[in-house]
Amino acid sequence: MPASAVDVVRPAMDHTVRQLFKPFRLGQWIRLAFTGLLAGELGTSGGCSFQLPWRPSSRPQQFLAQGVPARNLLVAVGVAMLIVVGLALLVALIYVSSRMRFVLFDSVIAKECHIGRFWRARSVPAFHYFVFQLFLLASIVGGLAFFASITAIIAFGTGWFRNPGQHVLPIIVIAAVLILLVATFFITAFAISILTKDFVVPQMALEQVGVVEGWQRLWLMLLSEKGGYAAYIGLKIVLTIAAAIAVGIAAFVFVLALLIPFGLVALAFVLSARAIGIGWNLLTISVAILAGCIVLAALIFGVLLISVPTVVFFPAYSIYFFAARFPALSTVVYPSTPPPEPV
Repeated sequence: MPASAVDVVRPAMDHTVRQLFKPFRLGQWIRLAFTGLLAGELGTSGGCSFQLPWRPSSRPQQFLAQGVPARNLLVAVGVAMLIVVGLALLVALIYVSSRMRFVLFDSVIAKECHIGRFWRARSVPAFHYFVFQLFLLASIVGGLAFFASITAIIAFGTGWFRNPGQHVLPIIVIAAVLILLVATFFITAFAISILTKDFVVPQMALEQVGVVEGWQRLWLMLLSEKGGYAAYIGLKIVLTIAAAIAVGIAAFVFVLALLIPFGLVALAFVLSARAIGIGWNLLTISVAILAGCIVLAALIFGVLLISVPTVVFFPAYSIYFFAARFPALSTVVYPSTPPPEPV
């Protein structure tokens, strides 16, 4: 019977300890921190919005006759270029993340992180995974646009929001339904992303299959063992929360330990500078900004190193769980020991 989600926690922890502490190698920790960050084990999010600082004239004919002001045209071109550059950077980051996902997989399997060698080893499946991530992102954006359109149609088509006090009940019902649908949509997209990363990527790496074929295989496995995979996802959520709390506490202690001495040194410098009559000028402000950037870089670097055990543990957890269900991975994780040579 395949190992349960609980049974593979201990092997994943032992694997993490062996890879990171037996022996401890700072170079590997740095490479794994870099790999985990780019592979998406440490998630980031953000957003931006642009607003053109001009309004059309209240007289369209007069506005068109005057032509578009050059300054406004330059602003529009600049905004368009920023959007294009932002999209290009997003696509580039997704491509790097797709390649680094396979680098992380190979690093955990081999218990050694060699970014250059592993980067070159999986170019074809990594590209297929990159295309899948683009498709998933486009689907999420399209889904958000769809739900936003439905909301706008209901809001302005029914006229309920002109007199919301007279339509409280239908507004609440529609809002609850939309929230439920959006939540289901996001949970589904998140589950697809996690299952692809954990169980389709190993198939792509070891047997050179595409995302579609990998999902066809995985779907049959899910149907034959619904409880096992559900337990895996549930336990992974619990472990993720526990790991986030542990890493958060460790990061908080590290930040305090780093900021207190730096703060004392900075305070001493400021008091000394005032005592000898040095005020704020271009040079002192530049030095202060440089020092702040150095401290910020040290904080980020330290937090990344603190997060390395989770970068190794969670891929190891999925690998040991899936190895009991995917023979090609089991062969790699549990290589057969050659018989002893006769004396």
